[in-house]
Amino acid sequence: MRDFDTWFQNFKTSIATYAYYADWEKIFRNADSVKIELNIMNSLVGSKNIKVDFLALIARYPEIRKAIPILLAKRELGISVLDPQDGYKVYDFSSHGITDAECAEFMEKTGLFMLISQRIVDNLYDYVTGIETGLDSNARKNRGGHLMESVVQSYLVEAGLVLGSPSAPTPVAGTYYPEFYASRLQSWGLDMSPLTNRGKSSKRFDFVVCTPRAIYGIETNFYGSGGSKLNETARSYKQLAEEASQIPGFEFVWFTDGKGWATARGNLRETFETMEHLYSIADLEAGICSQLFCA
Repeated sequence: MRDFDTWFQNFKTSIATYAYYADWEKIFRNADSVKIELNIMNSLVGSKNIKVDFLALIARYPEIRKAIPILLAKRELGISVLDPQDGYKVYDFSSHGITDAECAEFMEKTGLFMLISQRIVDNLYDYVTGIETGLDSNARKNRGGHLMESVVQSYLVEAGLVLGSPSAPTPVAGTYYPEFYASRLQSWGLDMSPLTNRGKSSKRFDFVVCTPRAIYGIETNFYGSGGSKLNETARSYKQLAEEASQIPGFEFVWFTDGKGWATARGNLRETFETMEHLYSIADLEAGICSQLFCA
């Protein structure tokens, strides 16, 4: 019988890959979308009379207005401001949504004229590349959610499982399927009603694995940081496992890891003690996929 404390002490601090920290392709794609406009605006760097120079520039190159929001780390062309004198205002930097004078007003009141005229930045394209890098850090949570899926998939492949065809009319032993819905399993002859409230709700598994003995629905996640939400997460997967146990020919598997679980250790212990197939990365490294799906 497995010991929870021994199992838990092997949880990982991080599973971040090099690519996790910055999506350079997206960063440069976004920065390049306004590269010409930013290079035109570079002529304003160090200007001694920046408002006059800006108005002359935007009159000649009106397309530069679309590059203004990203200078404040905003990708949206519409920016809302509560002005002390004028009240609530919306600056719409689309081609016809704002006047040159309003663009200048916005640049002045937000400090962008000061930033450019005082040479606090020397190159606006480089500056925006830095902004896009910072904005991209907000996307790490989404990338992190897929990291555990990638880890688990690598071990499914290592165990000898083959990627199945999405259009397979019936389950094929020795195959796995990413992002698979319970409705598809229903079409394969499994009664998934305990998990779908008799078809009234949908359920998607990160992976489904087909073996001669059973079909396995797999969920994966990794929590590098904790929070009260994890208590409910542990309880929800416990309930999911209980509901899945009512389905003949189907078993539920949960792969999870991460030091964030320290904040919900008690609830995870409770789930561990009642759930048959709850595994960590250490279990993957020890060959659980081969034991479970290919033995």
